[in-house]
Amino acid sequence: MDQRCITAQSDLTLTVERQHTAFSQARDLMMRFAELVKCPEYLHTYKITRLSLWNAASLGLNSQKLIAQLEPFLKFSLPAAVRTHICDIMALWGPLQLIVKDGTINLLVHDKSLLEYIIAEKKVRENLINPETWADQLHSNSPACFTVHPLARGQLKVALMGLGLPVEDIAGYQDGTPHPISLKETLSLREYQKEAVEAFYHNNSVFGGSGAIVLPCGAGKTIVGMSIMAKLGMRTLILGTNVTALHQWKRELLDKTDLLESDIGEYYGNSKNIKPITLATYNILTSRKRKTDPFIHFSLFEAKSWGLIIYDEVHLLPAPVFQATANLQARRRLGLTATLVREDGRSGDVFSLIGPKRYEVPWKTLEEQGWIARANCIEISLPFQRNTVPGYLNLTRREQYRLAACNDSKLEVLATLLEEHSGKSILILGMYLNQLRQAAETFQIPLLDGSSPQRQRNQVYAKFQAGEILILALSKIGNSSVDLPDAQVAIQISGTFGSRQEEAQRLGRILRPKPGDNQAFFYNLVSSPSPEEDFALNRQLFLVEQGYNYTYQRYAEIDQEIDCANY
Repeated sequence: MDQRCITAQSDLTLTVERQHTAFSQARDLMMRFAELVKCPEYLHTYKITRLSLWNAASLGLNSQKLIAQLEPFLKFSLPAAVRTHICDIMALWGPLQLIVKDGTINLLVHDKSLLEYIIAEKKVRENLINPETWADQLHSNSPACFTVHPLARGQLKVALMGLGLPVEDIAGYQDGTPHPISLKETLSLREYQKEAVEAFYHNNSVFGGSGAIVLPCGAGKTIVGMSIMAKLGMRTLILGTNVTALHQWKRELLDKTDLLESDIGEYYGNSKNIKPITLATYNILTSRKRKTDPFIHFSLFEAKSWGLIIYDEVHLLPAPVFQATANLQARRRLGLTATLVREDGRSGDVFSLIGPKRYEVPWKTLEEQGWIARANCIEISLPFQRNTVPGYLNLTRREQYRLAACNDSKLEVLATLLEEHSGKSILILGMYLNQLRQAAETFQIPLLDGSSPQRQRNQVYAKFQAGEILILALSKIGNSSVDLPDAQVAIQISGTFGSRQEEAQRLGRILRPKPGDNQAFFYNLVSSPSPEEDFALNRQLFLVEQGYNYTYQRYAEIDQEIDCANY
């Protein structure tokens, strides 16, 4: 079979023919070392970045293997500039290593040509005890070796990453206080879950013990985390985005392990119990009275001799927790997420401080195997009469986006979709509270937002899961860590601009396996013509990279009737 469907450009972009028979194989390969940046109907465009190449290198893929795997898919020869770039960038993985020597952390520099460049950077020098010895070591036959200041392991990695130099951290970890954990015999791990555990654990060697596991929502990331806890058998600190997420962790731990209620502490709100397994929110860790005050609860990181720290939804890690994590490099660190995309550009910090991507599997692969629901992604375009808005062209792009996102016509489409999916469990997801309140009042459905008390959230979630509530409106609190296994339909009426991260999380709300045909529907309502169209395209990039196709339909063209059976 002819596999040639990729064209490589000298500017490090690669285009892939969407309708080629080898597209799926090409896409799976591209996911390993490039990032999707455009996804029109016929040609998808990927960009080779430093971080994407270093993630590939951390998984054992060198430049020769990568190019050898890429060449059968190329329509034309790989440009020399691209070949050189791949070789040069991937060669930067390995020359800088952190090791333990004589009981201290040391930076080894195998490539002496980097020495002067590294030492010239103040942020690097200040983390080393003996930077002035670099000239003496320049002509030595051995790698240059610098002693790292205690607790500076993380800051040094960030500083070197800022210079475009990744550090392979094989200095190992301190063992935390033992606390044996066993999975219940009734729990059987799926093959990909076993692979994820082993990829992180790596035979308990210095080459494992830190990094991110990337799996879609509903694929059992929590089970992977619990399995790693059982492998290590040490005290564990679990950090999550909200109380609801941590309640889910607690339920899963009690249901699937031999842990007792007395083994698990909760650290948030009015509860400040520290136990061998402790659950805490990012919000409590980043709370302080004033911006200039220290973070009150950072002492939790040192309160016990943790053997493992789990960062749930690691792509949402707030900046202050990054800072604290820089001092926790001697602890094993596991990041769990559905996507490593960060809209703030701090993906490099996740790589440096939590660790490289240890395991990922394409969402579509799990869908084909029946482990997650088959999702139909549908974008419905609605007419937007911007000429009727006084001074529209003088508004900022943000203001124009809000007007389009809150297009009143969306309520008409929403009514049609609710009727089409009558009897199914439906989530209405949005960004703007006034818009969500209007929908909640119109259709007489409950709405949960950031101001909803935790007790109310728990009650509403329980009723939704029990089928007592079929339709639920959620603000951004529904973007992550909401266990709604029965949700069959998600309707997105507005989103946070072009956030790929949010799009992935919202689709994830409906991906848990469904009885029967295992079908789920994800609708995105978009006003046209408007800035919302451009943001919608960007939002879809991550999911298209995972293999999802969006079906497009104009609402006005079908006489205001949407027949979901046609999708």
